[in-house]
This record gives sequence, C-alpha cells and structure tokens, in this order.
Amino acid sequence: MQSAAALTMVRDDAFFLRAWLDHYGTLFGRENCYVINHGRGETVAEMAKGCNVIGIPGDPHKNFDIKRWRLLNGQVQGLRNYYRHVIVGDVDELVVLDPEAGMDLKSWLDTVPEKRVLTPLGLEVIHRIDVEPEPVTGKILGPRRHVRPAPHYSKPCVISEPTKIARGGHYTQHPKLHAPEHLYLLHLKYCDFDAYCEVMDRRNQTTADTGGTVKDVSIGRHWFAEARGEDRAVFEAFQGLEMQEGFDMAPLRRKMQRSFKPRGDTGYYNFARPDYETQYVLPERFSGLV
Repeated sequence: MQSAAALTMVRDDAFFLRAWLDHYGTLFGRENCYVINHGRGETVAEMAKGCNVIGIPGDPHKNFDIKRWRLLNGQVQGLRNYYRHVIVGDVDELVVLDPEAGMDLKSWLDTVPEKRVLTPLGLEVIHRIDVEPEPVTGKILGPRRHVRPAPHYSKPCVISEPTKIARGGHYTQHPKLHAPEHLYLLHLKYCDFDAYCEVMDRRNQTTADTGGTVKDVSIGRHWFAEARGEDRAVFEAFQGLEMQEGFDMAPLRRKMQRSFKPRGDTGYYNFARPDYETQYVLPERFSGLV
C-alpha cells in the first residue's frame, strides 16, 4: 500500500495551485496527487500534468459547498483503500512538518500508525506589507515569515480511518484528537496582497454568477463581495496583532485537547476555536519549506 496521497478541488486559483503542486508533488510524487478541476479549466489541467486530474462541470449552482464536500468525502474514502494516509483540503491549505522533527512530511507519515485522523495546528501566513515589500515569485516562506494562530484551520485533514468529514473540513466523526507536536496546516489566503486581491475578485464573481445568497448557495460568507471589506485595510490590520516571543505552540495544542468534545448530537467532534489577536515570526528553519 502506498504511503500518502493529497487531494484538493480547485477552480482557476493558479497562485495557490502552483504552491500546492510544488509542495505535495515534490513530497509524494505527482502520481499520488489528485486534483478535482472544477470547471475543467485549461490552466489547471496544464499546471497539474502528471497528477490525477478529475474534471467536473463548473456551471454556477446553489449548495456548492455541500456538493463539494460530498464529492471530497467519497474520494477520500475510496483512496484510503490504496493509501495509508490521505491529506484533503482546500488548495490554499498546506500540511507541513516542522523541520525540527528531523525528517520531511512523507518520511514522518511512514512512521504514523493507521486508523487515525491527524489534526495539524492551523497557522495563517500573513503578509506584513509594512515590512515585507518583496513579492512572492517562488517559495512563499522566506519572503513571508509572519503567522497568526488560526484554530479555524486546525482541520482534521490527514485521514487513515473510515470517517465522515463535515462540510468545510472542520470536523470529523473520529472520537479522538491526534494533534502531533510538529504538524501544522498553513493557510495561505493572506500570504500575498496582490494574490489576495486577484483571488477575491474571482471568488466574488463566482458567487455572483450563482444568483443566490449566502444561505442558499451554502458556501463561505467570505466569498461574497458584501463581506469583503477594503483589501488594504485588511492587511494593514495585521500590524496590530501582538507579537509573541519565540515559537512555542504547545499551549495552543493543549487548549485543543482540553476542549475536545462531541459537537452536540451531530456525531461530529470539535474543540474550542478562540480568536487569537497574536502573531509570531516563523523560525528561519521554515524558510523555503513551501
């Protein structure tokens, strides 16, 4: 049985897809990467050559996110029969292993037992436009070194157990929390100001094309133009996050463990997801990792 596969669904997001392909294609081999090409875009198909590309119709429709995660759930459970671990998530989310662990992500996953769901600690890579003027032209970490804790993106996304994943990927029905010390999920939405503006323009148009509201489209509110806000102000606000000394994430993982519990009577499990008004500088060892 193969060690690990990566799965995502994407529509046009070339900036993030390039990073996703570079990361997982290098670690696992493109033959173990699965890209659902929503809309059968030529750019996605060309960029993802060598991967397993599944083209699906891209006509605007309501209940988008419900249908998307129904598809992803089915793909994950099917791939589990051929891989020990399947990583699933949005194209702007990358699971990484802290180089302090002494090995890369694939080698580390080879040591992890099956029948688990792993939950990396979520960190949002933020572009501090006041101190990081250089554009991202290759690797993201290096030009970008600032992160803020993002419990919303501490997602149970490394799957080696038959379990159902909730819409958005935030919860599963696995009853135990495995949050390994060196494992992180980097959310890249805010890693580059120019890329953010371009992506948001496209997502706003996607939701407008459905002709629906947040409720009946069933997609994140942040995709809608009315929830967007002023782009530069969003990035300038990162300066106000309280800078923390060092890079000790153990207290955040302990809070996840202490608050882990059933999510009502839904069959899913979750943990507290507080809003942290803090930021950290990634240690130099992370530079060039993605």
